[in-house]
Amino acid sequence: MSGKEKRDHIEQFVKRFDGQAVDAHYLGYFECFNRQLYFEAHEVLEQLWLKLRKEPDGNFYKALIQLAGAFVHIQNGRSQPALSLFRLARNHLNDYPKIHHCLELREVFELIEQWSREITLTSTPGSLLLMKAPPKLVLSAFDF
Repeated sequence: MSGKEKRDHIEQFVKRFDGQAVDAHYLGYFECFNRQLYFEAHEVLEQLWLKLRKEPDGNFYKALIQLAGAFVHIQNGRSQPALSLFRLARNHLNDYPKIHHCLELREVFELIEQWSREITLTSTPGSLLLMKAPPKLVLSAFDF
C-alpha cells in the first residue's frame, strides 16, 4: 500500500469519529488499541502526531504510539523491544498532568508496569495476550 493509499484508508476509518470534541485520529487510536489492533493504532495516531510532533502534545502522542508499538512487539514475541518502548512511553508521559486529553495517565503507568513485569517473567511473551485479558485504554469522557 502506498503512502497515499495508507493515508486514505486511515482517513476513511477515522471518519466515523468526526464531529466529536476530540480529534478523530485520537479516538481511532483507542478503538484500534482496545480491539488489539496495535499496529493499526500506531498508524492511525501517527497521522495526528506528524502534524503536532513539534507542538507541546507531540511527546504525548509519541508515547501512545510507542505504547501500541510495545504491544506489537509482544504479539511478535519480542520482549526486549517491548520493554524499551514501554520505558520510552513512560518517560514521555511523565511530563504531562495526571489526566491529559481525557486519559488518566496513572492507569497507563499501571498498565505499563503490569505488562513489563509480565513479559519479564515469561519465555513466550506473545502468549500473554492469549492467556490474560488484553489491555484496555479508556478515555474518561468516552465509552468504547
